[in-house]
Amino acid sequence: MKESLAQLKTHYFALPFNKEERRVQVLLPKDYDMDLESRYPVLYMHDGQNLFFDKESYSGKSWGLLESLSSPKWPQVIVVAIDHAGAYRLPEYAPFPIEQNLGYTIPRYPGNGQSYAEWLVTELKPFVDDNYRTEKTAEKTYIAGSSMGALISAYTASRYPDLFSGLGIFSIASWVSENAFLDFCRQNPLNKNTKVYIQVGTNEMDKADQKASPEKNQIYIDNSQNYYQTLINGGLAPQQLKMEIVEGATHNEGVWSKTFSHFLQHLFL
Repeated sequence: MKESLAQLKTHYFALPFNKEERRVQVLLPKDYDMDLESRYPVLYMHDGQNLFFDKESYSGKSWGLLESLSSPKWPQVIVVAIDHAGAYRLPEYAPFPIEQNLGYTIPRYPGNGQSYAEWLVTELKPFVDDNYRTEKTAEKTYIAGSSMGALISAYTASRYPDLFSGLGIFSIASWVSENAFLDFCRQNPLNKNTKVYIQVGTNEMDKADQKASPEKNQIYIDNSQNYYQTLINGGLAPQQLKMEIVEGATHNEGVWSKTFSHFLQHLFL
């Protein structure tokens, strides 16, 4: 395992389900090295390449977490940013066999998301807790992601409800396996203390040079609303949930960077 020295720490792991070396970056709070007694909440996030630097982001625009988390408005938190698998990102984040492709060229992958989630909680989380001053309780452990990263976040929180109490769901792409996903959530409800922020745009399927049909854009809205209703039906109190439908918002990091603070507000304030 290789490591680098910085406030943004870097580790590399061999993932057990594909033996591929994977970068995991750990963003430490600004006071981490000054206050050696304090412990910090932890936020696990996916698509790590897209979180900090525009030059690394798939779209050329990052979430800007270095800037947004530096605000004194928010409690200091450790962010664990897991890089995605590049060309194999979709099957790695898919917890169930892919059923739909919405016209994209997507093979019917079986989905490795269950193995990915298991690795996150049985190998990565213990490593982070052992090597950093974390708050190890579920009350101080959160998980968030966008698109397929939102899907694997929602799945992981339902599969391990005793480990997470905060969930950020941005533009969830549960259409790839909507029925299996919602059935799983019904059978595995979140713990009742979980706070969930759900964000979706009205123009998720639009491209820079092409508008999608209203019917296609509605698919993402339906995904988010179906997930919201499933959580309500599962016993989560309405005040634990915040759903935001953003008029005109599309499916990209520029949008998620703007609504990330709304997630933090729901989580901490």
